Amino acid sequence: MAESEVGNQEQQGDAPQQQFVTQRIYVKDLSFESPQAPDGFKKTWKPAMSVDLNTKSNKIDDNNIEVVLTVTITAKQDEETAFLVEVQQAGIFFIKGIEGADLHRLLGTVCPSILFPYARECIDNVVVKGSFPALMMAPVNFDALYEQAVHENNEPQTAH
Repeated sequence: MAESEVGNQEQQGDAPQQQFVTQRIYVKDLSFESPQAPDGFKKTWKPAMSVDLNTKSNKIDDNNIEVVLTVTITAKQDEETAFLVEVQQAGIFFIKGIEGADLHRLLGTVCPSILFPYARECIDNVVVKGSFPALMMAPVNFDALYEQAVHENNEPQTAH
């Protein structure tokens, strides 16, 4: 029995060690505009909201990657912009032993899922400071968004 345990340890030792650690989370950029203030505050608050999400990653060194989640929210009232808020919530992630499609999926799903609650809180705070009602964004399923993007990119493009 001792021989099989040693054999298993040797086999495990041959496999590359996978590591994933969040090093730092920070706001990289933040913008808030309220072009209709103060006149816009006189209107009944029934906005049409649009939300745009985007992620990008930048390799810092051999094992550290910066991932930036950009969230842009536009609130329109009677076809006019009541407010526009955009946050670039970033994180530095130590990633070792994860490559190819697994790394791509990690950067497109796990990292944005870690960053999103921070971005959501930042957006809510700045919207309230702009004198608008609190904006609590619903959770986002980054796995589903990633699968949708992969599916769309793999579909053959046809001319219309």
